[in-house]
Amino acid sequence: MRLTNLIPTYKKQEPANYSYTFSVFTPIYDRADTLERVFKSLNAQTFKDFELVLINDGSKDNSHEVALELIKTATFPVNYVNNATNKHKMACFIQAIEMAKGKFILPFDSDDECTVDALEVFKNEYDSVPLEKQKMISGVTCLCNDQFGNLVGEPFKTSPHYSNTFRQQMEQPNALEKWGFVKTDILKSIQINNAIFSRGYIPEGIIWEFIAKQGFQTKYINKTLRTYYLDTINAISIQNHEKDAFGMAIYSLSILNWYYKEHLLKNPKLFLKRTYTLLRASRYLEFHLKEYQQAIKSNTLTILFTIGWPFKRFL
Repeated sequence: MRLTNLIPTYKKQEPANYSYTFSVFTPIYDRADTLERVFKSLNAQTFKDFELVLINDGSKDNSHEVALELIKTATFPVNYVNNATNKHKMACFIQAIEMAKGKFILPFDSDDECTVDALEVFKNEYDSVPLEKQKMISGVTCLCNDQFGNLVGEPFKTSPHYSNTFRQQMEQPNALEKWGFVKTDILKSIQINNAIFSRGYIPEGIIWEFIAKQGFQTKYINKTLRTYYLDTINAISIQNHEKDAFGMAIYSLSILNWYYKEHLLKNPKLFLKRTYTLLRASRYLEFHLKEYQQAIKSNTLTILFTIGWPFKRFL
């Protein structure tokens, strides 16, 4: 299969009728000891118009049994799926998008906590967006604290601030972990080739960057609504270059192709970094040089990648 066929495409879907305002999506993988945090946070919410889409992704511990017990305590609807085999988080996210009955999807990790008014604040912040802007607003993103009460990364320079994931990362590269929801209609319009799954970790950023490429904006707010735990044992932030090679290759190739026309000259450092990441990932993949050359749209970046190819084993 050609590498370019593995990059997401966009096919706008007709607006659907939804049963809830939010679909909170929580994937589980060996999180029997932390999942209770999710249920405590959601049971305490002041805004009640939401469902939980809960997917156990082939856990090897007793997460399934714990989930079944916690579901009995839920004061909100739970749509639960117990996957027999591990598909990885991105595959579960696509699965959750298909299942979602909420107007907005809010990813919420299985070791997270949030404030009791998190959903209410999110709803109010979206409703306060001027009507003429709402059509092109993908969602709302807020700040996070770590488990010790410290702000994760930097606050946004202004609040509210309208931008997108790509531009925001260029403007504030040290913003770090944030939290927010996205319109379900937009997510359902993203077409993902199933061939990318079961090949290891796929960065969620590929979805957020692609939404930005479609011209949507996010409303960023300096309100801290989520507790992000930094010390969990199986955190996906602990990167293994060989294990993550396929996902990082697809992510890097997507960024190179989506943004080079407008931003290569403005921000060459970003494209050098992504070319480097693509070269490093190629060490562990079966694709030949010609396949990468055919996949990279920019002639300049193709030449740069070709020059670096003989040295990839040193990266």
